[in-house]
Amino acid sequence: MVITSVIQYGLVLGIYSSEKDEGAAQFTSAGDAFDRLVSGKLRELLSVCGPPLKKGKTRVFHGLHQDFPSVVVVGLGKKDAGVNDHENWNEDKENIRAAVAVGCRQIQDLEIPCVEVDPCGDAQAAAEGAVLGLHEYNELKQKKKPVITPQLHGSAEREAWQKGVTYAEGQNLARYLMEAPANYITPIKFAEHIEQKLRNFSTVKVHIRAESWIATQQMGAFLSVAKGSAEPPVFLEINYAGGANTNDSPLVFVGKGVTFDSGGISLKPSSGMDAMRADMGGAATVCSAIVTAAALNLPLNIIGLAPLCENMPSGKANKPGDVVRAKNGKTIQVDNTDAEGRLLLADALCYAHNFNPRAIVNAATLTGAMDVALGSAATGVFTNSPWLWSHLYEASIVTGDRVWRMPLFEHYTKQVTDCPLADLSNIGKYSRAGGACTAAAFLKEFVTAPHWAHLDIVGVMSNKDEVPYLRKGMAGRPTRTLVEFAARLSQDSRNTK
Repeated sequence: MVITSVIQYGLVLGIYSSEKDEGAAQFTSAGDAFDRLVSGKLRELLSVCGPPLKKGKTRVFHGLHQDFPSVVVVGLGKKDAGVNDHENWNEDKENIRAAVAVGCRQIQDLEIPCVEVDPCGDAQAAAEGAVLGLHEYNELKQKKKPVITPQLHGSAEREAWQKGVTYAEGQNLARYLMEAPANYITPIKFAEHIEQKLRNFSTVKVHIRAESWIATQQMGAFLSVAKGSAEPPVFLEINYAGGANTNDSPLVFVGKGVTFDSGGISLKPSSGMDAMRADMGGAATVCSAIVTAAALNLPLNIIGLAPLCENMPSGKANKPGDVVRAKNGKTIQVDNTDAEGRLLLADALCYAHNFNPRAIVNAATLTGAMDVALGSAATGVFTNSPWLWSHLYEASIVTGDRVWRMPLFEHYTKQVTDCPLADLSNIGKYSRAGGACTAAAFLKEFVTAPHWAHLDIVGVMSNKDEVPYLRKGMAGRPTRTLVEFAARLSQDSRNTK
């Protein structure tokens, strides 16, 4: 006799807080339907087992229905909260993401392999909460958490659910790349991993450029950083031709790809240096955004550029005071070898102009000063384009992965151009003062495009407990905001020239 195992399912249902603290809580449509299925027992149990559920809090019930041995009810907060202008995000979507994540984790703790998730009125947000909330990097551990598969509960909103899964998987790809040890994600391994992810898309071409090609492009600033490491540099170029006309000007994403940053000769403190395996977070987020755009078949052309190398303190490394020459001919005095990301980006930004870009957006874990300024609340954005800023800002309200505009004053430019030996210094002359702003001013010297934005993502690089639907570790932010931005740009018919 063959005994077949029956797959167990958990169920996550949402419940809204009442307008009055003592009022009866309100189920979602899925919660109401399930309560009717069990003849009102769920509502009855909730009413007798304590005070109404607050936002993000849960209760677990067993044995209510044979199809779902365990049911987690989770608080969604107030219904129809909408966009919170003080918080700069859609509160309904954030509440759903957080609630679904905690509910799915409880099912995982019960070691139930599958969970059906209440769409809670926004299936995309629910899917994002489930897929993001369950992700954990445990590739190298023998003991792993049980794998759990989230699925949509009910038949409605399947398209929105799948879109949310795709968005979240994109961010999880960035999290995977950022979290992996630097000896596992070297420049070439990073490039090959992205190539593998894009292999099945006919609309994508991937070019993994070797050091000899980088030299022919006269990317002296990039090569000056790479020469300190035994790992050879790679310049990764991705061409996604999703637009109706492949000749249409593309959106160009540029990402800093330092797969490990020791600081070079200007060596970082040893405490916390292991986190510098994620100094390629800019490359991870922009490349993951393109993987997601391809999966969504977004109707626009995107170019992805990622200069990839290590910053190490060998006998060949940059020395403080060295002068290097960038692709556009400008000379740079390297006053601090730990300000290396801007050297990579300088050459990549110059190269980005070859594509007649509709817009250039670069992302980089560039300055500790950005973390001091904004912490993990938002990505700092420096831009020369109000049009570009408005699109990024609107996208971030939807994703909950916020952005905040920072200044590009001439005040900061003067601090990097007042240099004794070269056209530019790679740090501001007042050292720590306005460090994120002087770094952005430095990058601006390599941009002539009218629509450019620099995203400094140091503060959002990792997560402790600030984002409730992300576990502790590298965050992969702001991948979903970049995807949402690209999706909105693909629908924008306005002339940006």
